[in-house]
Amino acid sequence: MSNTHAAGGSFDVQDGDRVELKARKVSFDWADTPLHWVPGDPFTTHTINVLHLLLPAGERWFVHVYRQVLPYIRDERLHADVIGFIGQEAMHAQAHDDVLPQLRRLGLDPTPYTAEVDWLFEKLLGDRTLPPGKARRWWLMERVALIAAIEHYTAFLGDWVLNAEALDRRGADPMMLDLLRWHGAEEVEHRSVAFDLFMHVDGGYRRRARTWATAFAALVFLWQRGTRFFMANDPELTAGSSRRATVGDFVRRGRQGVLPSTPAMLRSIPTYLSRSYHPSQEGSTAQAVAYLASSPAANASGSEGAR
Repeated sequence: MSNTHAAGGSFDVQDGDRVELKARKVSFDWADTPLHWVPGDPFTTHTINVLHLLLPAGERWFVHVYRQVLPYIRDERLHADVIGFIGQEAMHAQAHDDVLPQLRRLGLDPTPYTAEVDWLFEKLLGDRTLPPGKARRWWLMERVALIAAIEHYTAFLGDWVLNAEALDRRGADPMMLDLLRWHGAEEVEHRSVAFDLFMHVDGGYRRRARTWATAFAALVFLWQRGTRFFMANDPELTAGSSRRATVGDFVRRGRQGVLPSTPAMLRSIPTYLSRSYHPSQEGSTAQAVAYLASSPAANASGSEGAR
C-alpha cells in the first residue's frame, strides 16, 4: 500500500497499490509444534520466539495509542486505514499470545520476561497524568512517532520472513512458519499506515529521528535479553549444550538466511532516516496479498485448526 502526504496536508493515495485493510480471523493448532521448531537450532528458534513475548503487549499498546489519536485524523481514507490497522494488530497480539501456553506445556515459562515487557508498555510508555493541552498532545505524538519507527522494523521483518526460504529448507515447523508469514504479510500490507499517520498529525523530522533512536535501542536490548532468557531456561538443552546467545551467533545465522542479515538491518537505518523515505518504497503488497490468499491459518474456517 502506498499512501503519501505531507505533515498536516492532504492525503494522496496511489490507488493502484492500495488495499482495504481488514482483520483476518486465523486459526492455529500448536499441539504438534516442538520447542525447537527449527530442528537442531535452538538459537534461531528462540531468537524468533522473542516475537511471542514482545508482540502481545506491544501491539495492544499500539491499539491503545491509536484509539486516542483517531480524533486527530482529518482524512477519511487514513482514518479507515488506521481502523483496519487496529483490527489487524489486535489479532496479531492474540495469535502470538496463544503460543505462550504451548511454551509452558513444553517446560519454558516466559512469565518473568513478559512481566518486564508488560511494565514497559503499560507503565513506562503508558498514559501519564498530564494536563490537557500541549503536554498531553506532546506525549501522544511521541508515542505515535515511536510506533512509526517500530513499524519500520516490523515491516522489514515481515518482508524478510516472506522470503526466508532457508527456514523451509531447514524443516521449520509449518504451523509456526504460517503464523510468522501471515503476520509478516499483514505487516507488509499495512506498512505505510503508521508512518502516514505520524506525518499527518505531526511529521517533525527531529521527532522522527529521536524516536527512531529510542525504538531501535529498545528493540535491540529487548531482543537480546529475550533470546538469552530463552536459552538460559530451555529445558531441552543438556548440561553440555551451549546456552550462548551472542551477536556472533546472530550474524552467522543471518548469513545462513535463517535470521535477518546484519548488513540488511544496518542498511535499514539510513533508509528510515532519509528525508525522502516512505514505507511504500520497500516490500511488495502483491506478494503479501498473495501469501494471505494462500495462508492455511487465514483461510481456516470457524474454530477448525489450520493444520
